[in-house]
Amino acid sequence: MICITAPNISWGFSSTDDQGLKYFEQLKDSGKEIIIIDPLWSETGKFFGDKAKWIAPRPNTDTAMMLGMAHHLYTTGKYDKEFIANYTTGFDKFLPYLLGKSDKTPKSAKWASKICGIKESVIKNLAETIYANRTMLMSGWAMQRAHHGEQPHWMLVTLASMLGQIGLPGGGFGLSYHYSNGGAPTCAGGVLGGINAASVGIVENGKYKGLASQAKGGESAQSWLNAGTDYAFPVARVAEAILNPGKTLEHNGTKITYPDIDFIYWAGGNPITQHQDVNTNIKAWRRPRTVVVNEIYWTPTAKMADIVFPVTTQYERNDLTMTGDYSNQNIAPMKQVVEKQHGAKDDYQIFSDLSKAYADGLVEAFTEGGKTEMDWLEEFYNVAANAVNANTALGITMPKFDEWWNKNEPTTFAPTLESESWVRMAEFREDPILNALGTPSGLIEIYSDTIAAMNYDDCAAHPKWFEPVEWLGMKNKPAKFHLITVHPTDRLHSQQNNTSLRDNYAIANREPLLINTKDAAKLGIKNGDLVRVYNARGEVLAGAEVSDDIISGVVRLREGAWYDGFGDGLCKNGCANTLTIDIPTSKLANGNISHTGLVNVEKYKGTAPELTAFKAPKGAKNI
Repeated sequence: MICITAPNISWGFSSTDDQGLKYFEQLKDSGKEIIIIDPLWSETGKFFGDKAKWIAPRPNTDTAMMLGMAHHLYTTGKYDKEFIANYTTGFDKFLPYLLGKSDKTPKSAKWASKICGIKESVIKNLAETIYANRTMLMSGWAMQRAHHGEQPHWMLVTLASMLGQIGLPGGGFGLSYHYSNGGAPTCAGGVLGGINAASVGIVENGKYKGLASQAKGGESAQSWLNAGTDYAFPVARVAEAILNPGKTLEHNGTKITYPDIDFIYWAGGNPITQHQDVNTNIKAWRRPRTVVVNEIYWTPTAKMADIVFPVTTQYERNDLTMTGDYSNQNIAPMKQVVEKQHGAKDDYQIFSDLSKAYADGLVEAFTEGGKTEMDWLEEFYNVAANAVNANTALGITMPKFDEWWNKNEPTTFAPTLESESWVRMAEFREDPILNALGTPSGLIEIYSDTIAAMNYDDCAAHPKWFEPVEWLGMKNKPAKFHLITVHPTDRLHSQQNNTSLRDNYAIANREPLLINTKDAAKLGIKNGDLVRVYNARGEVLAGAEVSDDIISGVVRLREGAWYDGFGDGLCKNGCANTLTIDIPTSKLANGNISHTGLVNVEKYKGTAPELTAFKAPKGAKNI
């Protein structure tokens, strides 16, 4: 079996227990061939070490490389004609493009080599290897976060379809093996409940009018809330939306008109740091009349707010969580361990207080008659416990909430024989009619009539190579190096950038910039130097990390460093999004393109400025 992988190997949405990691540990010692395709020798590469082979293409050229592989497989007849015929639609409409009949450019391995920088012989050999062996194509999500980022995943599925191994054990493709225990068997047990839409209250002219579920002659709360989606837009377009009220956005076959955003309430997250092109994003956040933020620390986003409500940390409040994410392995208590500090309140208490101040009677609706924090937790727990206790086949009895809470131990569920032997898309392979996919045709759509009807110029009806707005193969490059902005190893996004964890990774007291050894030598840069990274969108200071773990012409700056450029625009802390481009992937998905962009690098010659990223803003007042 061959495993081709690009993702990092352990990450979670809720509390992770790293169960997914054990499968990579088994894979590491299995003797199976592991091929990592990535411009960066990442944490995944270091985990597998010499057990893995490294193929390093130029960033943003995955689609071209896979097209070259597909062309070789087709022209040599090494593809599964039966799978294509029975489980896919539109391959015949894709072929004219693949073979160059529609544009006079065959997507051969030679053509792909010039784009991705991988030798033609390597591309052909890789194609033949994955055809001759049971192969799992394991993709991360980062390929989508690039200009025309819809294409590589579409092409990945097309390539997997040509191999004909989808639905077979150890074959096909997967997009979540790096995330949330992807691949771990789903356990049989309970799932925690949550607050539902029926709790939403309606206020008109400052007066509480009743629950949404009771509004408009009994119209459901969900229907009432769905009306709000008329103003919804993709999150990656938030800065553009704020700056351009009334502008129309093409999106997934529809047209969205941006609302006039005059008030922002942000609870959870650090969008000033996390959104592309920070300098433009800051202009956007200065436009609304009022910005309110719930926050623990003086993040860059909190510094942009007119009002900041200090909220509790996870150590100051009680909560519950599932672990295992997709696999639902545990329900765990999360007990408060310290008293609330310096007047901080839980988000629930803040929203309750706001409801009380906003309209008479609203707080009773919001809290459902005055439910406390612990009342809600018990209710959420009981949703899971009642389901578990009603199913005697599980062999588990969940105790009353008080008993479980006082015991302070997680409830662990077990996988079933069915989940342990489950194979992704095996049901579809067994019967594509009875187990149709959620596509319009019910099949794998290599060509999409739905997307063809949209007639977009930046997303075709089949996988296609589009030249990114900035990349290493372009003519008249605006800068020299391609910047990739991966997730950090020692924090989650921007969380805890302000803690002592920085001691593990900071260089020259800044976010580290990984640069190839030869590139650094040409620039006179040594390991530990303070460097300036810049382009037309902005500039940052970073600490040089010189290594051969990245290919020449590419540099890495991990996302999430707190923006520290409110003075003169130079981010002193190395915030990667100061340099990234804020245009959408395409009109289809309007995702972000944070892995597309070129930068220049030079040794910083001035006196290192003082970091102010983690200090309170001038004039900050506690009320």
